[in-house]
Amino acid sequence: MRKTLLLLVPVLLLGACSWGITLDDAAKNVRTAWSGDVSSCRELGKVTVSVMNRVGPVDRNDIKVRDELEVLARNEAAKMHADTIKPLAEPADGSQPWGAYQCGANTVPPARSAAPAGSATGNAQTFPIKGH
Repeated sequence: MRKTLLLLVPVLLLGACSWGITLDDAAKNVRTAWSGDVSSCRELGKVTVSVMNRVGPVDRNDIKVRDELEVLARNEAAKMHADTIKPLAEPADGSQPWGAYQCGANTVPPARSAAPAGSATGNAQTFPIKGH
């Protein structure tokens, strides 16, 4: 019984590391541009986030650490009113720098003046669709 308890404690400690790291509601609108071009976006700043990458002598799962770093970066970017983040370097010792950007206005082309439904626009004519 004592051996089982001793083996269970490290498992519980490792599992508890991600408790409390959740994506804020505002951060759900922040996308991650892993390799995307953000040159047309407005840079809002840089955030560096960190989590525990080791529990005592035990390394935590690399994927879990990376996921938590992304969640924290998205949360911080949302506070800056950014809609996009991009990693600036690989994680090191549980820490990672991210760039925060405002890309929303640059990714959506400006809308032309809206023509009323049923009117001709160029060579096409539009009509409203009736739902069932």
